[in-house]
Amino acid sequence: MLRAARAFFEQRAVLEVDTPILSAAAVSDPQIESLSTRIAGTPGQAYLCPSPEYAMKRLLAAGSGDVYQICKVFRDAEHGRWHNPEFTMIEWYRMGFDDGALMDEVEELLGQLLSPVRTVQSAERLSYRAAMRRHAGVDAFEAGDTELLDAAMRHGITCQTQLDRDAKLDLLMGLVVGPQLGLARPCFVCDYPASQAALARLKKGTPPVAARFELYLDGLELANGFHELAQPQEQRARFVHDLSVRKARGQMQTPLDENLLAALEHGLPDCAGVALGFDRLVAIALGADSLAAALSFSIDNA
Repeated sequence: MLRAARAFFEQRAVLEVDTPILSAAAVSDPQIESLSTRIAGTPGQAYLCPSPEYAMKRLLAAGSGDVYQICKVFRDAEHGRWHNPEFTMIEWYRMGFDDGALMDEVEELLGQLLSPVRTVQSAERLSYRAAMRRHAGVDAFEAGDTELLDAAMRHGITCQTQLDRDAKLDLLMGLVVGPQLGLARPCFVCDYPASQAALARLKKGTPPVAARFELYLDGLELANGFHELAQPQEQRARFVHDLSVRKARGQMQTPLDENLLAALEHGLPDCAGVALGFDRLVAIALGADSLAAALSFSIDNA
C-alpha cells in the first residue's frame, strides 16, 4: 500500500518531501494534544509533530509546488481501539485545488489503495448539517446547547463534564454520527461550522461554513482536508482564539509557530491540503477490528 501511494503521487508529479518531527512550536488546536521533550543545550521544549502541516506550508510558501509526505506523527491522549499515540500519516497539498477538487483526488487514492481487496463505490458527499440531522436528529447550526445534550442523551450518551458548544458538537460527531458514516460507500462530510474551520478558509453564505471536509469509511474517520486559509492575520487570530479555548479547558499552553505565520506573510499559494490516517486505511484493507492489528508494534508492545 505504501508503494501504491507513492506511485499514485509520482503519476501526478507531486513531490515527496521530508520535514522535521521535532519543532519549537506546537499546534494550537484544542482537539489535539502534543507530546514534548527537552533537548540538552537548547532552550525550552521541543514538540513531536502531530502533523507535518505547518512545515509543508512553509515549503509551499517557498515555491515547492505540489508536495506530499508519508511520515510518523505523534499525539498525546490518543490510546484506544482506533487510536495510537504514534501513527503514520499521508499528507499532501495541491496547487489551485479547492476542497471539492481535493475530495475527488482523495477518492481516487482510496480506490487505488484498496483495489486489491475491495471495490470502492462512488463516495457520498454530505454537509455537516445534513449529517447531524440524519444521524443525530439535531440542527448543528440552530440548536441550543441544551438541545445538543438532549440529542446525545437520546443516543445513550451522558457527559458530566462541562463542555463548550464545539465540544458538544464533537461529542455527537465522534460518538453518534461518525460511526454511522461510510458503511455502504465512502462518505465525505463537508462544510463544517465556521467555529471548526481550523486552518481552512470560510465560504460565503448564511451562516458561513468552513471549506473543510472529513472522509469516513466503515464508520471510521480517515482524512481531514481544507481549502487552505492564506491570510496571516486571520490565521494568527484563530491561533490566539485556540489558546484562549485551551486555557479555559485547562489544557497545555503551546507556543505559536511564528515561522509558519511568517511564511503566510510571505505568501501561501492558493491550494488545498489533506491528511489521511494510513494505519486506519490498512486496518480497513485487512478487515481488522482494531488499529493495533494493522501495526507491527502498538504503544502497548513497542
